Parts: sequence; structure tokens; C-alpha cells
Amino acid sequence: KLLSTVSRYSGAAAVGLIGVSQCLYNVDAGHRGIVFDNFRGGLLDDVKPEGTHFIIPFVQRPIVLEVRSTPKEIPSQTGTKDLQTVNIKLRVLWRPVENKLAHIYRTLGPDFSERVLPGIGNEVLKSVVAQYNASELLSKREEVSQRIKSEIMKRGKNFDLIFDDVAITHLNFMPEYVRAIEEKQVAQQNAEKQKYVVQKAEQERLATVIRAEGEAEAAELLTKAIESSGEGIIEVQRIDAAKEIAGTLARARNITYLPSGGGGGGRRSRTG
Repeated sequence: KLLSTVSRYSGAAAVGLIGVSQCLYNVDAGHRGIVFDNFRGGLLDDVKPEGTHFIIPFVQRPIVLEVRSTPKEIPSQTGTKDLQTVNIKLRVLWRPVENKLAHIYRTLGPDFSERVLPGIGNEVLKSVVAQYNASELLSKREEVSQRIKSEIMKRGKNFDLIFDDVAITHLNFMPEYVRAIEEKQVAQQNAEKQKYVVQKAEQERLATVIRAEGEAEAAELLTKAIESSGEGIIEVQRIDAAKEIAGTLARARNITYLPSGGGGGGRRSRTG
């Protein structure tokens, strides 16, 4: 009899636990919950925060959705203003508007991000990139990124989506255009090199002219000095040159001075 009673109460407790578990559901951190009610016409607009909530079993069904910022990469191939083909990838951080979750789920379905984000991204990329030349996409990359971000945020409001960040992560052109850029850079470098060579030659020519003018001016001054002072200036230069030669010989280690053979007491030098 005791076993029968325990078995009966255990069964009732088990049924009660199952019933309670069917009445409860959890919403984890970074998520929100909405409820589908069979008797009240479908999705309810009330958004459930994080925590444990009650539902009516077999009548209501919980739907838990993530509301944290989620990264998404959007690739696109589009054309520039000067008709160059460019491959571009956009990285966005997006999240749904929390109080519009029921409306988003009702109108777009559970995979609303896959339905909306690629379309918005490609549309905005094509419209913005078409306003720039290929070279401007490189030189004005930050400006292009800001315009894309602004346009995507505007378009996202129509679908109750918030974009926390938008950035260009990949940007390249067709091989033909890349090769043309490289050839242009090489040509510019060669032109700069030739310009430098021309400038160097011009500077050397000017230096030669200035040096020649200086020598001519010095010769003219010497001529005038000779005319005014006769041969005296030449003798002074000879004396200066002799002094310089004598000083050089005196400092040389391999020079030996010997008495001259004449009776005048002169001296002569001999190299060792």
C-alpha cells in the first residue's frame, strides 16, 4: 500500500514538473523573446527581456532572437565613374530594433538578415561607387566609406535595422587596370629621374661657368696689378712660392741638409 501511494504521488509530481517546464522558457543574455499566440491572432507585439517567462502550453510558442551587434560581410562587384570594374567587400555590424522584433519577424521571417542585408549592401555600394573614379576610390577611401555608412543607415531604418559600424575591408580592381597603374607609376618614376638628371647637368654647367668667370676675373686682376706695379708682383709671388716649397721640404722626414761644396757656406739637400 505504501509503495502504491509513493508511486501515485511520484507520478503526479512528474506530471507537475513536466507541466511547469512546458509553462516556462528562458531568454539568454543578448537576446529578446516574442510570443506566437494561436488564440490571439499570431505574433504578439510585447517583447520579453532577458530572464524566465511564462507561456500557455500548446497555445503559445516562444521565439527567441539575438539583439547583439552581429558582423556581416557583403561582397559586391560594381563599376566606377570611369567604367572600371571593382571588387569591394563591406563589413557591417548590425542589430534589429528591439521594440520592432515582432514586426520584423512578421514581415521578413526568421532569416531576415539574409534577406535584407545583401540587398541593402549591394544597392548602396553600386550607387556610391558609381560617383567616383577608380583613382578616387583609393585616394578618398575614408570619404567613400563614410558615404556608404550614411546611406546604409538610412536604408536600414526602413527595415528597422541599426548599423553600428560600416567599413570597407577589401577593394581591388581588374588585373588590366592594376597593370596600367603600375606602368604609369614606372613612367612617372622615370620622368622624375630624367628631370633630376637634367637639373644636375644644369647645375654642373652653371658651376663651370661661374668657375671660368672667376678665373677670368682673377687673370684680369693679375694683369692690372702687373701693369700698375711692374714685375714686382711677379717677384712677390715667386718669393711666396719659394717659402711654401721650403716649408714643405722642412717638414719632410726624408730630406737631409748637407754643406755645399762651395766656399760660400751654402747648404744643399739630399733625399734619403
